[in-house]
Amino acid sequence: MVKICCIGAGYVGGPTMAVIALKCPEIEVAVVDISVSRIAAWNSDVLPIYEPGLDEADIVFVSVNTPTKTQGLGAGKAADLTYWESAARMIADVSKSNKIVVEKSTVPVKTAEAIEKILNHNSKGIDFQILSNPEFLAEGTAIQDLFNPDRVLIGGRETSEGQKAIEALRDVYAHWVPVERIICTNLWSAELSKLAANAFLAQRISSVNAMSALCEATGADVSQVSHAVGKDTRIGPKFLNASVGFGGSCFQKDILNLVYICECNGLPEVANYWKQVIKINDYQKTRFVNRIVSSMFNTVSGKKIAILGFAFKKDTGDTRETPAIDVCKGLLGDKALLSIYDPQVNEEQIQRDLAMKKFDWDHPVHLQPVSPTSIKQVNVVWDAYAATKDAHGVCVLTEWDEFKTLDYQRIYDNMRKPAFIFDGRNVVDEAKLREIGFIVYSIGKPLDQWLKDMPAVA
Repeated sequence: MVKICCIGAGYVGGPTMAVIALKCPEIEVAVVDISVSRIAAWNSDVLPIYEPGLDEADIVFVSVNTPTKTQGLGAGKAADLTYWESAARMIADVSKSNKIVVEKSTVPVKTAEAIEKILNHNSKGIDFQILSNPEFLAEGTAIQDLFNPDRVLIGGRETSEGQKAIEALRDVYAHWVPVERIICTNLWSAELSKLAANAFLAQRISSVNAMSALCEATGADVSQVSHAVGKDTRIGPKFLNASVGFGGSCFQKDILNLVYICECNGLPEVANYWKQVIKINDYQKTRFVNRIVSSMFNTVSGKKIAILGFAFKKDTGDTRETPAIDVCKGLLGDKALLSIYDPQVNEEQIQRDLAMKKFDWDHPVHLQPVSPTSIKQVNVVWDAYAATKDAHGVCVLTEWDEFKTLDYQRIYDNMRKPAFIFDGRNVVDEAKLREIGFIVYSIGKPLDQWLKDMPAVA
């Protein structure tokens, strides 16, 4: 029986191993993690963290955190491979037979080479083959993406042993993925493909968001523009929705990583090109906050602002790099009083996110700094109507379906006047809301006369 062990039971490792176990009943799958609470959440009786099972596994997936460095060489851009190195040393320490070690985390190009050196210098005669098998999962559809992937990418050494390792992993996926969708490359191509894919997706979002600013300035409608552009079959319609900005655990981190790799390889022009994708994303969030403040008589001090949605997108509770964090911090900086509602994000997580330093989120929870006292200007509620009661303005920051069908007449009746709605996801019917009496700002849409009279200052 083939035995697989995965180090890391997070957003990638847990679902991936669950699907492999389901689709390959003859393969024994174990998942381990350094977080006691995380393992308990999966299945504490079956997977005690003190018995990793690595010594018996044939294939070891490593799906650990790779946060952005906050200090030292490459701070603010380079990936911190501390957890990866620790996992590699543990694998070398406990292994008693040959192993295939699979990179599942998003890692910089050439990480495999570094891991290979650690394993081989501590091998005790054991042969280790390193494979890169990056994940291309979208949160909210991760299981479906695993069941029916666009492609599975496997990179390995171009040696006979490396090719055998690739075949072994390909045979696992071939239980349910058509062989023509399993792409085999060299190690470096596989590692770079993951960074490139996320950079291209983020670039599309920043491109349409850049157009949204121009649309507002000229009276064009970004939804109409993106629809027309997306009809071009060379471009396609996906990732062309203007918004307050992109979030999630990968886009910014991977682009920063790409920038650092370009700089290290003497490619400053290429690095600057990708930096601009993040600059536009930051600009979009700043622009949104400035629009709120300028519209409300140039101050939100002491005013209640309702925040509808905190997750970085709908159908997930994930708040990593959510644009809501920067928007809320911008409003708090102007002394606003925030009332936040998200159907899937609890108060502890929201308070933690608003108190945490940048990049701290990408460490295991038990290694993150302990959150200071809750921010007094923030109130988290479990109902959109409670969030908006007596509010001066409403900000829609996540495109949850329920926000499309709220009773906005009821919301308007219970708000201070003039009542503002700032739609950062273009989910509300702005014409209908204007009929009710709201002053509405939607990203990239023609501006209310009120907003024209009070332009946002960048």
